[in-house]
Amino acid sequence: MRILITGTTGYIARRLALQLLEDEHELICCVRDLNRIPDEIEENPLCSFIKLDFLDPEPNKIPKDIDAAYYLIHSMSTTSEDFEDLERQCAQNFKNLVSATQCKQVIYLSGIVNDDSLSKHLKSRLQVEATLKSDDYALTTFRAGIIVGSGSASFEIIRDLVEKLPIMVTPKWLNTKTQPLAIRDVLTYLSAGLLKEELYNNSFDIFGPEVLTYKEMLLQFAEVRGLKRHIITLPILSPKLSSYWLYFVTSTSFKLASALVDSMKVEVIGKPSIVNDVIDIEPMDYKTAVNLAFQKIEQNAVISSWKDAASSGRFNDQLSKHIELPKFGCFKDVKQRTVIDEEFTLNKIWAIGGRNGWYSFNGLWKLRGYVDKLFGGVGLRRGRTNDTYLEAGDALDFWRVIYASREEKRLLLFAEMRLPGEAWLEFKIMKDQLYQRAVFRPKGIWGRLYWYAVLPFHAFVFNGMINALVEPK
Repeated sequence: MRILITGTTGYIARRLALQLLEDEHELICCVRDLNRIPDEIEENPLCSFIKLDFLDPEPNKIPKDIDAAYYLIHSMSTTSEDFEDLERQCAQNFKNLVSATQCKQVIYLSGIVNDDSLSKHLKSRLQVEATLKSDDYALTTFRAGIIVGSGSASFEIIRDLVEKLPIMVTPKWLNTKTQPLAIRDVLTYLSAGLLKEELYNNSFDIFGPEVLTYKEMLLQFAEVRGLKRHIITLPILSPKLSSYWLYFVTSTSFKLASALVDSMKVEVIGKPSIVNDVIDIEPMDYKTAVNLAFQKIEQNAVISSWKDAASSGRFNDQLSKHIELPKFGCFKDVKQRTVIDEEFTLNKIWAIGGRNGWYSFNGLWKLRGYVDKLFGGVGLRRGRTNDTYLEAGDALDFWRVIYASREEKRLLLFAEMRLPGEAWLEFKIMKDQLYQRAVFRPKGIWGRLYWYAVLPFHAFVFNGMINALVEPK
């Protein structure tokens, strides 16, 4: 079967693509940035890639002979005040392009919308569903609640809260009821629903077997991890204070925290339907889903994470715009060392950040992360998805990976921390020399003052880092 898939670099689509390839489907993957094609599918002979932005699409980009398509485009953390109009426009453009093909079915992943009082994001999801309906193809909508899986935003937020706070003073919305669903079950619904005529032109709630409050989810998560936790809910925490609470305690951005708080006030209980019989599935319970997620984490085999989405930080350009380091109007700190063991040095570079730290004066790196968080930045809490593997587009603490090639022996990072300018950090081996370049392009007088303020720290922080990269202990 020939299938069009959108949101290829996103949390759901990236995993779904691997599932569809296992089933030997041919994929046409839509991406906005050809430099961000996931490595695990880039060389697959069943995959082809189209550079396509559905907010400003080029006509005739999509092949006519597709059998089905997935609409998996959504960002909960957008800052745009008119995001509802943008989402509707995106869906309309997709519909126009797909309607001109031979597509028989479009599958759309949405959110459960059975409560009388919906958040603005759930209202937008419902609006997108209405926009996607067409006489030219059948629309199948799967409406899910909280998705539980390694790397999902809800999973990582719950993990942060449980693992960091023995006693939690929490907002009252922790008593809101929901039906969490394992990511493995989501992928089963999406892949097994292909060309099932019984599912055409209808929407189906998909949900796990248990109705739990967010408080119960936190406590059950703690049980799985063998931790004893106490939770006190207070009615006085406003949505804004709740958002700040999530932002400072967890790895989420303030934008996403605000959107999640808005949605978490809404009860998410699914309505039964024929879908489980048609697809022949019995969704797993919450604790099983959490255990399976940690198996992936412990194996260092997390396929995708919400943190790697561009919307998790401040970077919103094409990666290609930042691959070449600027030469003019910049401050630079360049260090060079002889490489003793190239494989050792490459392994150290590719493992930098996250739980592994920055090899030199980690306390100062953490302090910089706390300062960044106080000023509304991403801080260090995003960490990294994989401890030893990097690819373009990955989040790495308060950096974004712009280029990563072990063959070319080059790793290039772009700063997403709050700065009065732009900053890059590059590691590159040429011949037997490692070059470590920190480049800062200041914005105005504050940028120049910032550079000179941090310059004294560079001498020992950057020297210690490059020494650790070349000196096996």
